[in-house]
Amino acid sequence: LPSLHPRSSRLTSERVAARGGEGPREPVSRGSSFPGADRHISRHLRSLEEMPGPSAIGFAWDLLARRGLSRLHEMQLEGHKRYGPIWKAKFGPILTVHVADPTLIEQVLRQEGQYPMRSDLSSWKDYRRLRGHGYGLLTAEGEEWQEVRSLLGKYTLPPKAVESYDGILNTVVTDLLACLKRRHRLSAHGLITDIANEFYRFGLEGISSVLFESRIGCLESQIPKETERFIESINTMFVMTLLTMAMPAWMNRMFPKSWDTFCQCWDYMFQFAKGHIDQRLKKESEKLAQGEEAKGQYLTYYLSHQGLSMKDIYSNVTELLLAGVDTISSTLSWTLYELSRHPEIQTALRNEVLMVLEGKQIPGSSDVARMPLMKAVVKEVLRLYPVIPANARVIPDRDIQVGGYIIPQKTLITLCHYATSRDASFFSNPNEFQPQRWLSKEHRHHPFASLPFGVGKRSCIGRRIAQLELYLALARILLQFEVRPDPDGAVVPPMTRTLLVPQSLINLQFIEL
Repeated sequence: LPSLHPRSSRLTSERVAARGGEGPREPVSRGSSFPGADRHISRHLRSLEEMPGPSAIGFAWDLLARRGLSRLHEMQLEGHKRYGPIWKAKFGPILTVHVADPTLIEQVLRQEGQYPMRSDLSSWKDYRRLRGHGYGLLTAEGEEWQEVRSLLGKYTLPPKAVESYDGILNTVVTDLLACLKRRHRLSAHGLITDIANEFYRFGLEGISSVLFESRIGCLESQIPKETERFIESINTMFVMTLLTMAMPAWMNRMFPKSWDTFCQCWDYMFQFAKGHIDQRLKKESEKLAQGEEAKGQYLTYYLSHQGLSMKDIYSNVTELLLAGVDTISSTLSWTLYELSRHPEIQTALRNEVLMVLEGKQIPGSSDVARMPLMKAVVKEVLRLYPVIPANARVIPDRDIQVGGYIIPQKTLITLCHYATSRDASFFSNPNEFQPQRWLSKEHRHHPFASLPFGVGKRSCIGRRIAQLELYLALARILLQFEVRPDPDGAVVPPMTRTLLVPQSLINLQFIEL
């Protein structure tokens, strides 16, 4: 929780997943034509003491009693409305600076240095030290993080490298469609309840296929017990992450139940990943022993041939396994939810898919690359429902200037992405689902207003793979089904559970075409 603890963080940009929008590639010029680009240039630098914000008691009451942790994303909007684009908040001894303007977010990110530092995932690191595990891409910092990111980036960021995954991802999509059809046949009037759960298993199967080039049975009619337990461990671990980070270490020792549960979840997740890694590498060794050529197009294979220790391989693969699951599940659920409520956009997107495929039933990466409305729909969903509602940064070695204030080194800075992506100054009708806003050349958006993948060196390393998985799934679902809202359903708002997720079940009616 960036707003609670200087050594904590939301699972920022390393979470492998599709969230629409590439983020800025070039610096924004300071005389910029983006709305409000020069609003916060100040000739007088002020101190942190002069920054507005709630009292410590008021903030704690608002956070824990009135609003609750599940409403953290809404507190961004309230903070911006009350105090302006930058404010401070204190929880106990912890002081956090909140930044809720894209121009100011840009200022922070332009000053983050060679090794951008999120605040620590403190409880994650405490667990690894306790068990003697290495740090993976989500938990490492500095040169250690840079080394792993450079290795993985070769196989996850270049478009040509990503194209190689469309075959195995399409096999996973085929199994997803079979699951949807099976549930459709068993349902009343085609109503599939809790669609996010179906997509959660799809996301886990997809990232497993990329990591292991093998399947773990998430989409089978009978899910293997070990896979079911892994899914439960991920869900419980994220809930326990909020609790263990919000509590100081001495409270975890005094009330150990949350910490023990947290560790048990991680124990099983490491065990699960290690079993699949060992199994795949054993098969490669057997091929080599028999004189066969051992090749692979999966990330574990690449990591194992780059000189990383097995300890580091286990840690990185375990973290990557859980990184993209919620992203795929949440984004795909929200996308179909919005398309069901906007049938005219759903029809237009289906027509685009049909036109590009020209009779084909299974798209490839080159096909979805020619679907601008598809990309706009996903971008708009991720503007409204960013999987990571807030990001965090700590500049460890120097003071920086943001919005006319001096921010001392080591200050925790929360980047309020949910607030900026719903700011009427940058997006007209900000609470409305309008994918066309991303297709209009007349309306330019500040490139730091919606950052679902993060930006720069800390941007999501798996964004292109996640986008591809989403596009392939959406295209094929729309070829098979018309999706309608639950006839008895109500509006589903988002809630914060470390990530931004649906507050209630998303139930959708699927009509076979």
